[in-house]
Amino acid sequence: MFWSAVAVMALMVIVPGGRGQAPDARFAPHAPPAVEPHNPPAAQSSSPAPRHGGKYLPRSRPTRLLIPKISVDAPFTDLAIGSTGQLAPPPAHDTNLVGWYAKGASPGEAGTSIIAGHVDTATSAAVFVNLSELEKGDRFQVARADGRTASFVIDSVETFDKDSFPSRRVYGDSAGAQVRLITCAGDYDRQVRDYTANLVVFAHLA
Repeated sequence: MFWSAVAVMALMVIVPGGRGQAPDARFAPHAPPAVEPHNPPAAQSSSPAPRHGGKYLPRSRPTRLLIPKISVDAPFTDLAIGSTGQLAPPPAHDTNLVGWYAKGASPGEAGTSIIAGHVDTATSAAVFVNLSELEKGDRFQVARADGRTASFVIDSVETFDKDSFPSRRVYGDSAGAQVRLITCAGDYDRQVRDYTANLVVFAHLA
């Protein structure tokens, strides 16, 4: 959808602390590079994500993420590529907040929409702390500014080591409307103040 033949950058999202660490501990899913939207991804060795027909909704900004199974009811904020070439994180002071990559597809629009959230902060759990409890077939909804609610069905929930993150599979273009919910996972490495893996929920518009 919004990928071109450039190297994939890691999203280094700064949060205050994280499991008792100093204020520069990092929440780090991979993220889209600073490229124009609606370009197809470069071919890579990983298998592409599943395609689910051409079902989609018009573009409309998301307003709220609803995941009943894990009690998520969270507003959205826009995420953009900052001056460092990294995707800016959702504000860490609000533990019940998710962000979407606003230059990519909106949830329900044709393409792959990226939604990121914190798993924890220095002081408490955050919005995606229970994301790993989701399973294939579970559903979640995204309320949109146009008054519609887009319902998504989960295809898989997978954890990837950051060193072998399958960028094309996660961010690849789609004929239909897909969403990726992304947070940090794995062990927290106190030496480098970073997580070792990313959790990705793959879903398509119902």
